[in-house]
Amino acid sequence: MLDQAAHENFPVAPFFLPRAWRADLMAVYGFARLVDDIGDGDLAPGGGDAVLLGLDRAQHGGTSRSSAAESGGDRPALLDALEADLHRVFSDRAPGPRHPLMRRLGPTVRRRALTPEPFLDLIEANRQDQRVSRYGTYDDLAAYCQLSANPVGRLVLAITDTASPERIRRSDAVCTALQIVEHLQDVAEDLARDRIYLPAEDMKRFGVTEADLAAPSGGASVRALIAYEAERAGELLNEGAPLVGSVHGRLKLLLAGFVAGGRAALQAVAAADHDVLPGPPKPTTLSLLRAVGATLRREG
Repeated sequence: MLDQAAHENFPVAPFFLPRAWRADLMAVYGFARLVDDIGDGDLAPGGGDAVLLGLDRAQHGGTSRSSAAESGGDRPALLDALEADLHRVFSDRAPGPRHPLMRRLGPTVRRRALTPEPFLDLIEANRQDQRVSRYGTYDDLAAYCQLSANPVGRLVLAITDTASPERIRRSDAVCTALQIVEHLQDVAEDLARDRIYLPAEDMKRFGVTEADLAAPSGGASVRALIAYEAERAGELLNEGAPLVGSVHGRLKLLLAGFVAGGRAALQAVAAADHDVLPGPPKPTTLSLLRAVGATLRREG
């Protein structure tokens, strides 16, 4: 699960950070990946994670509860079990957390005096994914990102002891932008899960139907819609980018990597003529490095 960190649009815990920061960032990333994998039904079959989280193998309709959960049939129960294990992380009473990733999170929580709220928000975002598969307005989507993305940036600030109201505001803008960029890259993959993260009001404005999103490649209306949403995400990145100049040292480079990852991904989308349906346009390593340099020159 943790090896997926290398495949993100932006570096999660790059080598140049202090070892303690890297360990804490990877602990948080491990939790974020686990909750997302539960919400998406991406866990390997067999019930291992469900059993680790304390769900028994009682027969339910001929299928073990844990196997049903990991196959996507009981995601809410897995999310509930994960929340219960999270509360064990923050409790001083025995027994401690059950899942190895949650046990790994414990020292980070104590060392950095983290609070449960960002973690609970990430769980709630995945609960919402079980109930909501379409978003009517951009504001609705932004409210979802407040749960699904912004807590991660707030945790980064907490781990590095740099949180302030202004930095949190800028971080929220960057994280929401990164979430929107990821949704733009993954339109086809999300639709395969019966999810659409493009606001319905914008689809209507550009004359895009769900059938258009299911096509092998995007027509002019789809590409115009993606370009519009990409411009919005770029504006949010620009709004949050001064966060980079507000910190110093290696943290500046890390945050520049986050902003640059979003910008490089947007450049990849633009280079594909905003046709994201054949597959997610991804930035190259060279384009990412160039974007980091440009961000440091602009915001440093």
